[in-house]
Amino acid sequence: MTPEGNGKPNTNAVEVRGLKRSFGRQVVLNGVDLEVPAGKIVTIVGPSGCGKTVLLKHLNLLLRPDAGSIIIDGIDVTRMRSAALNSVREKFGMLFQAGALFDSMTVFENVAFPLVEKTSLSREQIRARVLETLTAVGLQGMDAKYPSEMSGGMQKRAALARALVHRPKILMLDEPTTGLDPSRTGAIHDLIRQTQRNFGLSAVMVSHDVPAVFRISDRVAFMHRGRMQLTGTVEEVMASNDDEFKRFLAGRASGDDLENNQVSS
Repeated sequence: MTPEGNGKPNTNAVEVRGLKRSFGRQVVLNGVDLEVPAGKIVTIVGPSGCGKTVLLKHLNLLLRPDAGSIIIDGIDVTRMRSAALNSVREKFGMLFQAGALFDSMTVFENVAFPLVEKTSLSREQIRARVLETLTAVGLQGMDAKYPSEMSGGMQKRAALARALVHRPKILMLDEPTTGLDPSRTGAIHDLIRQTQRNFGLSAVMVSHDVPAVFRISDRVAFMHRGRMQLTGTVEEVMASNDDEFKRFLAGRASGDDLENNQVSS
């Protein structure tokens, strides 16, 4: 697997180059560059409205950019037709901010849903895969419960199991600890890191838990005004003298946030 033209091994699971997207006159992504090394967790942080969630929707191919490229496993998916994107989407697992579990389904049925809908696995194979995945996220014996019967932390674990059950290569997480108290937040962070390592995943995470989330991050990308203002290892980013990043950290520590100048986070 090689990127276009240089003949060297591609060590990135995802590469974003010059990504732009506007909604009407509102510029949301204004030339985003990002690299997600294979087998690492890259966490995207930034003030509300800076474009984080819109970027994530481009990475999981829910939105098309106005310009720029998204390269996944060496393939520029921005040049692919819609029908061909389905095979690329199979590489992704997605943990949504609210979990998006079906209230009328048991935990087992929720986790099994992607396998029932998109694979030809037998009922026995699906059952084995679901139970194995529930065990991996610490929910063994919880398969018959409904989401309403579970705590917020357990619901996050069930949603993570559903994202993992088809064995993706790339995991995308949109504010995975939203709505959790600090004690549960730490446990979910630990689970994400453990899962990423055990399953050999590359991960892209949007998070507001700054700086706590840096503990499980390999790289950090600070997004501001629709662009990546600062990227690097946790140590590099925390040692930066970037004024906007310092203001952001100070705002998070005080419970405030920077200006909301975009249409979506």
